[in-house]
Formats: sequence, structure tokens, C-alpha cells
Amino acid sequence: MLPLRDENPTYARTWMTVALIAANVIVSIWQWLLPQEASAILLHQAALVPARLGGGSESPGLPPALTLVTSQFLHGGPLHLAGNMLFLWIFGNNVEDALGSLRFLAFYLLCGIMAGMVHTFTQPGSTIPTVGASGAVSGILGAYALLFPRARIHTLVLLLFYISVVRVPAILWVGIWLLIQVLQGIGARGATGGVAWFAHVGGLVGGLILLPLMRPRRVDRRIGPFDSSWSTRATR
Repeated sequence: MLPLRDENPTYARTWMTVALIAANVIVSIWQWLLPQEASAILLHQAALVPARLGGGSESPGLPPALTLVTSQFLHGGPLHLAGNMLFLWIFGNNVEDALGSLRFLAFYLLCGIMAGMVHTFTQPGSTIPTVGASGAVSGILGAYALLFPRARIHTLVLLLFYISVVRVPAILWVGIWLLIQVLQGIGARGATGGVAWFAHVGGLVGGLILLPLMRPRRVDRRIGPFDSSWSTRATR
């Protein structure tokens, strides 16, 4: 399932979403343009390494706790970056609209930190550097599902020779996405490298926990979870 856009307008300037996308793009491009040796050093110093965070490795780098943040702005390649930024663009602005820009920034970073901690818990001895904004973006998905469960997500569906774009309610879309992460994570247990599936789950659960604590602003009743007239609103 690939989200293309949502039917959920914003009512304020969501500049923090744009700023986070810009920061991720700039840092990732800088990372990729470095000479190979310098890029490798950056990766091992600023990426999240579970064994270091758990105290089981003394490899050099930034303080292990700080890598819970710095690792969120590094990416493994253009497709990794593009996927995360697409999700952030589609879902982030509405969550920012509900939280306000500064609380949204705190929410984003905290979800990424919680995702990194869950990944460390599930892979405590791993020395493989972990990077990406997926954990933070997963938290945004959880918040979006709570705030706008009936907002429609235009989704590209690819099933063998069947290709279609369908409109899926956010609560169902996020539920299917979460199920995929859990199944993939269970299937990948014991494997080295690859995708940190349970970091995605941890980020989403973190978003569900943090959103009520962040006290989001009252959602416009035209697009809120208990009103059906959202379907008449303009789409972006």
C-alpha cells in the first residue's frame, strides 16, 4: 500500500512539517556526498547502535543517548528517504495543525526516540547501525489515526496484476499498516540487518501514548472523528 494523498485539509501554516522534510533531505544528501570513508565514520558515530545504547559496546561516536535523535536524520538511500518523507508530507501537516508547530516538533522527536528504544530492546546485542525517520513518522501515523480516523487516504494498491487507487479510512489504513509491520517483524526475528520493523511498531505506540499528553488543539468539527461532512471538503 502506497499512500498518495489524503482528504484532510489544514487550517494553519504547517511550516514545521516542511522544515523537518528539508532537514532530513539536506542531512541525507550531505551524508551521501561525503567521501566514502567520511560517510562511514559519520554513520558509525551518529547512527543508533543498540549494543552501544545498552552499554555492551565501546565503539567510538556520539553519546549513545544522543544517537536516538541524530539517527533520525540519516537515511540508507534515496528510496528510504523518499518513502519516509512521503509519509511525513501526507500525514504530518494535519497532526501539526492539531498540535501546533513546536509541540509537533517535540512529538516527532519523542516518537523517534521511543522507536529507537523499542528497537534496542528487541535487538539488544546488535552492532548494526540503524538510521531513518521511520520511527518518528510511525508515531505520526498513530496520532493521525486517533485524530482523523475517518479521513480518506488515497492509496495505490498493487496485487500481482491488479493495480488500483482506493480511498481507505485512516483508521483502517493505519491498522493494516501496523499489522504488516508486526508480521514482518515476527518473520524477520533472528535476521541481521534489514528493516527495523519493531521500531515502526514502537514509534506508532509511542504516538498513541504521547498524543493525549500533548493536549492537541480542538479539531475542526468539519473534519473531526465524529462528523461525516469531511467528505465535502477540498482535498490537497
